[in-house]
Amino acid sequence: MAATYELLQETGLGGLTVDAVSERSGVAKTTIYRHWPTRSALLIDACSKLGTRREVPDTGNLAGDLSVLAADLAHRLRTARWASVLPSIVDAAERDAELARMHARLHAELISAFRAVVERAHKRGELPRGRLPTDVVAAVLGPLFYRRWFSREPLDDRFVKAVVDSAVKG
Repeated sequence: MAATYELLQETGLGGLTVDAVSERSGVAKTTIYRHWPTRSALLIDACSKLGTRREVPDTGNLAGDLSVLAADLAHRLRTARWASVLPSIVDAAERDAELARMHARLHAELISAFRAVVERAHKRGELPRGRLPTDVVAAVLGPLFYRRWFSREPLDDRFVKAVVDSAVKG
């Protein structure tokens, strides 16, 4: 697994092969295939352990909860192993149904705490009528992902605070 993670970080899914994992790890290909019958099985097992799920905070209000989650996500987007791998997972999921299902699970884990705090705030009446929880979640996650993978501008505290403020106010 360690060799698989290293290769995922270095090359993305496209450059990860069983041959490369075998060479990097010093483990025979036959041993790898005994545990994971296909490259996809190896990838799915490795990616399923990337750890994108977070605990649901309860600061007493939506802005506080989203601030905790968004700051944590921004930190993980800057430092976590999965942040450099996720773009290649998204790309591969376009062509591989098995990887698409894994991507859907990773996505659900990633947004579960965000959805929980927004839905809780919705029930408490903190959101205007008609404001969908999914729209609030997207208003937070979209800018963070954009900065990490597209504009590559800093994901600093000031930016995260502005994103949360904008998402809460609508």
